[in-house]
Amino acid sequence: MKRSTYVLIAAIIIAVFGLGFLISPNTVLSIYGSKLDTTGEFVARYFGSALIGLAVTWFMARGAKTIEDTHKGGYLGGLVLGVTGLLVAIWDVFAGTHNSFVWANVVIYAFFAIGFAYCYFKNTVISE
Repeated sequence: MKRSTYVLIAAIIIAVFGLGFLISPNTVLSIYGSKLDTTGEFVARYFGSALIGLAVTWFMARGAKTIEDTHKGGYLGGLVLGVTGLLVAIWDVFAGTHNSFVWANVVIYAFFAIGFAYCYFKNTVISE
């Protein structure tokens, strides 16, 4: 099996789990005989966000020919993680599950989203 094929398969599998954890964590964990409370659901959603970012990174880097292509995949994966994590963090704030420190998650994921967007689009514009 070619490495790019393996990485594509891995990206698809991790994306499916990531989307599952992000959208319906209790459904995914019920397969394992587990059930989450509301706090656990949000923790699982943050995990799902990270898995989706990793899946995008792997997917984009699977056929990279240059280090710039690899960086571009990493930047896009970081951007996806930042945006999905930011959405979860905002949802978490309004759900009222945690104390006010949950705003730190909003700030952190906004920082990721903005920073990786800058890196991705700067890299894309310069390389094209």
